[in-house]
Amino acid sequence: MNLLKDKPRLFNIVSWGLTALVVLTLAGVTVWRLQPAPAPAATEPAPTESAGTPSLPAAAGGSASALSITRHAALKTIIPTRQPYAVVEYTVSRGDSLFGIAADFNIKPETLYWANSEVFSGSPDSLKPGDVLRIPPVDGVFYKWQEGDTFQSVAAEFDVEPDVIMNWPGNNLDLTDPQILVGASILIPGAERNDQPLFIQTVTVANTAAGQACGGGFAGRDYFTWPTALHSISGYDWLEGGSHRGIDISAQEGTPIYAADNGVVTMANVGGWNYGYGNVIQIDHGNGFVTVYAHLSAVFVAPCTPVLAGSQIGAAGNTGNSSGAHLHFEIRYGGSAVNPWNYLP
Repeated sequence: MNLLKDKPRLFNIVSWGLTALVVLTLAGVTVWRLQPAPAPAATEPAPTESAGTPSLPAAAGGSASALSITRHAALKTIIPTRQPYAVVEYTVSRGDSLFGIAADFNIKPETLYWANSEVFSGSPDSLKPGDVLRIPPVDGVFYKWQEGDTFQSVAAEFDVEPDVIMNWPGNNLDLTDPQILVGASILIPGAERNDQPLFIQTVTVANTAAGQACGGGFAGRDYFTWPTALHSISGYDWLEGGSHRGIDISAQEGTPIYAADNGVVTMANVGGWNYGYGNVIQIDHGNGFVTVYAHLSAVFVAPCTPVLAGSQIGAAGNTGNSSGAHLHFEIRYGGSAVNPWNYLP
C-alpha cells in the first residue's frame, strides 16, 4: 500500500468519522434535554379548621395519622328525676306534728290531714307515736269510687278536668279503656275538699325560726283575760275532738282586740287565706301557752313585738273562713289546742 498515495483518502475517512461522532453526540444531548422533568413528589395539603369542627391533637408518641381513627359517639342519656307516684306510709315518732311531717314530704298540711282523716279524728293535735300515716306524692285528695261515678261527674265535684284523674300514673289506668272498680281509691291531684280544716301552725319563740328571731318578751302570767269587750259567743263554741279548736267571740267589725296575756308576737299575717284564719295574730306567752286571734280586719302589731295583757293588737273583722264579723280565739298549750273556757275568767 502506498501511504503517500492514499493519504488524502485516509484523511477524508477520519474527518467523516469525527463529524459523525459530533453529530451523534449533539443529537443525544438534544434528545436528553427534550425529556420531561420528573413530577415533584405529591405533598398532602395542610388541613384547615372549620368553624364547626374542632381539631384534635395527635396522641402522645403517635403521629398526625392517628387523627384518621374513627371516634364513635359517646351516648350518655341524662334521665330526669321522676316524680314519685306511689303512696308511702310513715310511722309517727315522738315530737312529730302535722305541719312538720307535711313540710318534710313537701305537701300541704291539709293534704296530709285529708289523706288521714281517720287518724286525726277531726283534730290535727291528735297524733301520737306509732300512728301510721299514708303520704300522698302530691297535693290532692283521695277519693273512693262509688256506684254510678263517671270521670266527668267526679272531676266536676272536685273542680278538675277528667284527664287529671285518667292521666295520673299512680292511678294505674289503662288509657285505651280506663275503668275504675267500685270501692277503689284513687288520687285526684290538685283537688281540695269543701270541708277546709281550720288550723294554723303554732309559732313559738322556742320551736320555730321565725319565733327564735324574736328573742324573749314580757313573761306570761298564770291566767288570761278576755280579748274583747263582749264576753259572749257568736258562732261556734269549743267542740271536743278538735273540729273547732277555739271559741267565736261576739265582736263588731273594727272593735278593738286585746292581748289576753303578756308575751311576744310571733305571727302577724295580713292578707291571704291563712288556712281559713284570714288576718291572724299569734302571741307566745313564754310559759308553754300561745294565743291565736283570727278573722281580724286590721293588725296593729308586727312579729317580735312585745305586748302586755290588755294592750290593743288589732280589730275584729270577717276575713278568712268566716261568715260574719267576730273573733276566733284559741288558747294552745305545748302546741295543742285547749278549751279556752278552762282559762278565761
